[in-house]
Amino acid sequence: MSVSTAAAAQSVCAPLPVLGRDVTVPLVTGGEVTYAALDYAASAPALQRVWDDVAAYAPYYGSVHRGAGYLSQLSTDLFENARRTVAEFLDCRADDQVVFTRSTTDSLNLLAAALPAGCQVFVFETEHHASLLPWQDARVSYLDAPRTPQQAVQTLERALADRDPHGPALVCVTGASNVTGELWPVRELAAAAHAHGARIVLDAAQLAPHHPVSVQDLDVDWVAFSGHKLYAPFGSGVLAGRADWLRAAEPYLAGGGASRKVTRRADGGVDVEWHESAARHEAGSPNVIGAYAVASACKALTEAGFDTLVARERHLIDTVRAGLAEVPEVRVLSLFGDDAPRVGVISFVVDGWNSSHFAAALSAEYGIGVRDGLFCAHPLVRTLLGSDPQSQGECGAPEAAPGEKSLNAIRVSFGAGTPDEHVERFVKAVKELVRRGAKWQYRTEEGRCVPVV
Repeated sequence: MSVSTAAAAQSVCAPLPVLGRDVTVPLVTGGEVTYAALDYAASAPALQRVWDDVAAYAPYYGSVHRGAGYLSQLSTDLFENARRTVAEFLDCRADDQVVFTRSTTDSLNLLAAALPAGCQVFVFETEHHASLLPWQDARVSYLDAPRTPQQAVQTLERALADRDPHGPALVCVTGASNVTGELWPVRELAAAAHAHGARIVLDAAQLAPHHPVSVQDLDVDWVAFSGHKLYAPFGSGVLAGRADWLRAAEPYLAGGGASRKVTRRADGGVDVEWHESAARHEAGSPNVIGAYAVASACKALTEAGFDTLVARERHLIDTVRAGLAEVPEVRVLSLFGDDAPRVGVISFVVDGWNSSHFAAALSAEYGIGVRDGLFCAHPLVRTLLGSDPQSQGECGAPEAAPGEKSLNAIRVSFGAGTPDEHVERFVKAVKELVRRGAKWQYRTEEGRCVPVV
C-alpha cells in the first residue's frame, strides 16, 4: 500500500468505537497509560454499537419460543430475526440452516457429532485446536503443513484421491490462520473437496471479523465462527450451512426446544419426535442476547463496509510489519511467505528473549496486551519454530514440557477497533525492549511471567 493509499484508508475509516477504548492501566515503572488491546485474535473487544443494542433490548428480555406474553413474543422475533441477519451476513443458500452455538469450538463439535457413519475427515495440522480435535471419533487424516497455498490444494487433492470414493468425507480448513494471519485458498480447497465427493467446513473464526465471508461464493458447505472474535460478547457462536446431515443426526443436546413431540410408550419408556429445523440442536433456553449481539455485530461490520475496513487494516499490518522488519532480532512466523495476503494477526520470536518474558514486559512497562505461547495451535507453532527453539530466558514458558527448551512465540493482533497509536506504540516498545532490555525484573509465578514486586 502506498503512503497516499494508507492515508486515504485512515481518513476514510476511523476505528470503530469499542468498549474499553479509554481504559487506563498502571505501569510497573510508574504512572498510567491507555490500554492498547492487541490480542484481537483471542477475543476482540465488543463494539459499542453491539453493547448499546443489547442494553436497549435488556428491559424487554423474555422467554423464547414458548411464551404467550408480549415480551416473550418480542424476544422470539428478535432471536429468529438474528438468525436471518446472520444468514444474510454469510450469504447463505436459501435452504441452509443457521444454528446458534456457544463458540466456534462448540459449532465444530456439533458438526462432528452429526457426521454420517463411516465419514472420513481431512484436516491440516495447521488448524486451531477447535478445528483440529473434534473429529477424533471419526476416521481422521491429518495433513502436513503446506508451505504455499498451491501446495495446500495439491496436498488435499492427493489425500482425497486415495480415500474410499463411496463413503462420506469432510474437509475442515481455516479461512485465516490464528497464528500467522495468512489467508488460506478456501475457494480452491472447496473445489478440490467437491471434485472428490467430499464436503467442506470453513473455520471462519479469524476470517469473518476481517473479510466478507460468502458461503455461496466460496462454495463451502458449512461455516463456523465465534461472537467474541466478531466484536460481540462471549458465549455465542454460529454453525451455518447444509441442513441434511444436521437433520439426520441425533440432537447435539437432548431436551426442551429440540423436541417437537414426546409420548409415553406402553412399556413405560418415551418416544421422541425431534425438530428438523435448527432448533433440533438448540435444546434448552437459547442465548437470545448472545444471538442478538452477533446479529448486531454483523450489521455493524456490513454497514461500515468491508472494503474500507480491509483497506485500513492493511495500513495497520504494513505499519507493524515494517516496524518489525527494522529489528534484526525479530523473526516473523509464516507458512506462505512475506507476500501472502493476511489479516491483522502476526506472530514472531525475538532472539535472546523468552516470549513470555517479552510479552510480560510489553504489558507491565508499556500497557500493551499481546499473547504469548502456542496459541491453541501447538502443531503449527512447533512446525514454524522448527529446529530453532528459543533459549530459556529469565522466565520459563508454561508450555515447555520437562526437559524441553522453551518453545513459544509472541502474537500481536488487531482489527476494526484498533487506533493507529496502539500499533505505533507497540512497534516503538519492541524496538526499545530489544535495544535496551527490560527496565524491570520478572519471575515465573503460577505458570506466568510477572514483574517482581
